[in-house]
Amino acid sequence: MRSVVWIVADALESIPIPDLGVFRLMTVIWIIAAVVFAAVEGLTEGLVSVWFAIGALAGLIASIMRYGALTQLAAFVAVSAIALAATRPLVRRYAAQGYVRTNADRVIGQTGRVTETVDAESGAVYADGKTWTARSSDGTVLPAETAVRVDRIEGVKLYVTREQETRA
Repeated sequence: MRSVVWIVADALESIPIPDLGVFRLMTVIWIIAAVVFAAVEGLTEGLVSVWFAIGALAGLIASIMRYGALTQLAAFVAVSAIALAATRPLVRRYAAQGYVRTNADRVIGQTGRVTETVDAESGAVYADGKTWTARSSDGTVLPAETAVRVDRIEGVKLYVTREQETRA
């Protein structure tokens, strides 16, 4: 059974690059590196390796221009670092978003009515025109028909506390 390395090596032999010895090998290595970094970037949700893909293209250009391996590596490192520094503000802004507000957030602070007894483990509340799964924020048992205030929402679950009665 032939190994994957030999199959890849045979495929690389068919690439129409002039035989320049080490330069041909480095050109192929930079092409593979750029493709791998780009594929990793495409398969992930965040910015993970786009900087290295850009750096690998710089290494590829240096290889095509017949610079030595050390110069190619320096081009890769320098361009990757510059790309990272140039996009850092974008990455910070992207990472800082973290919490995405939704229309469901508008139910926070509203009052509702318990439809099934609410405790720390189960229950249901009618609020904002919908029946929600609910839990007691402080662990107290809230019987059906109790007026409650929505403290927070996690997923599709409301966390509620008894609404304080106002005296006129």
